[in-house]
Amino acid sequence: MSDNSINFVAANGENLSGGKGLLEKDAKRAFDAGIQCLTGGNHTFSKIQSAKYIAEEVRLLRPANHHDDVYGHGWQVYPVTINGGLFKFAVVNLMGRVYISTINCPFRTADKILYKLQKETNLILVDMHAEATAEKIALGWHLDGKVSAVLGTHTHVQTADEHILPNGTAFISDVGMTGAFDGVIGGEREASIARFFYQTPHKVNVATENVKINAVVISVDLQTGKAISIKRIFEPSFR
Repeated sequence: MSDNSINFVAANGENLSGGKGLLEKDAKRAFDAGIQCLTGGNHTFSKIQSAKYIAEEVRLLRPANHHDDVYGHGWQVYPVTINGGLFKFAVVNLMGRVYISTINCPFRTADKILYKLQKETNLILVDMHAEATAEKIALGWHLDGKVSAVLGTHTHVQTADEHILPNGTAFISDVGMTGAFDGVIGGEREASIARFFYQTPHKVNVATENVKINAVVISVDLQTGKAISIKRIFEPSFR
């Protein structure tokens, strides 16, 4: 990661605190570490004590296709200084509906948001938090040429399909997970195995061994908003 020149960092933070939901103290640690925007998903509201913080903190997003009267922000525009110039960079958080939620349509929600956003900036990142790979890919095609990137999250497993779509939108089905890989999607493996083996509830604590970073680095033309390149990061690699 140190070999890359990074101007803006966004991360999906819905599992930041104990593997489910996020607390204010953990979000602040992420912001202090240099993350400029935390996106959410189906676990965004899991820590009820964070409701006020989610409602007020503009650097913290929840899926925009929740109903309008749900607290929190579904998208935001952030000022970014690059090479001495000030640019507006937008992040939109969406969530899929296949096998995961019954909220509003992410496709129609994206269209409504972009109608407003494109008058302000063409530098737009979309986090599509979804279970179904097909739904994420379909959204990528739907938004090709309208946003700089559509990045899938949720499954905790990085995919190898990073590419730039024909009209200039960078895409990957899933960015993956930053966390411990000696478990099961970030949880301790013994309890996870027991859940499947016995088909009964078991408390799953966060795994701590063999921590790796999953990410993508995207270069964008600042004038057109179109992606120039997308590079997948998996560090350190498996031995």
